Amino acid sequence: MTDSAQTLPVPGAVGELYDQLTLNAMKDGTFNPNVHIGYWDTPDSEASIDEAMDRLTDVFIERMGVDDSSHVLDLGCGVGGPGLRVVAHTGARVTGISISAEQIKTANRLADQAGVADRAVFRHGDAMKLPFADGSFDAVMALESICHMPDRQQVLTEVCRVLVPGGRLVLTDVFERAPRKDVRHPGIDKFCRSLMATMADVDDYAALLHRSGLRLRGILDVTEQTTLRTGRELVKMAGAEDRPAALDESNFHFTDDAFHPSDLAGVDDFGCLLVTAERP
Repeated sequence: MTDSAQTLPVPGAVGELYDQLTLNAMKDGTFNPNVHIGYWDTPDSEASIDEAMDRLTDVFIERMGVDDSSHVLDLGCGVGGPGLRVVAHTGARVTGISISAEQIKTANRLADQAGVADRAVFRHGDAMKLPFADGSFDAVMALESICHMPDRQQVLTEVCRVLVPGGRLVLTDVFERAPRKDVRHPGIDKFCRSLMATMADVDDYAALLHRSGLRLRGILDVTEQTTLRTGRELVKMAGAEDRPAALDESNFHFTDDAFHPSDLAGVDDFGCLLVTAERP
């Protein structure tokens, strides 16, 4: 299913959603500097979900190939956890951008508390029109963020513009795995509706990158290492009593409309891509 067949996210509304989610997390004690899925290297890995979230950032670091001379753009930076880890592990400078003003406020506070405000700067802005000059960055990372943007083609074209020649892009994106079902699992629709996201067209991804001026370096289905395991771990952490109202299988509708991670637990057609590309 392509973006054109889905309800496209509106950047301002996405920003307001993540403003509220950030404020709620700080208020109810669930705040986490990583607002993304985890990555487990092997099926029998005993890593905690927090360790797996850090591991995903490390996978990005490995694929970007950055060091203390590099400048990295964190596209859809959340509250800054991954960007701060990049600074700590590589010495690179990081500039983060998010459509959520509350996320940016929090990210800059965390950078200041970590003593790296001179190396990690977070700005409020729209990825559809990046407020940076051509060739500003040695690498761009987008952890679980491009699915919230209304036009992947436009975003990737902007990414290509702000990268230096030879600069790397690493991203994760969500897609429907084959075989596609006649009726899409309602948990996927719930995810897209509640979190203002769209599913990528995996069959078009290489062409999408090429049309943007980027050269594909690798595209992997990492569902087993990421979304499937994350869903299971979050359900275990929450406990059965915190699960949403039951699914009515007869008509594929949930009786509770709020998205919960358990909605996608075990849904193996909710896929995750790990994509690496570079500007020639």
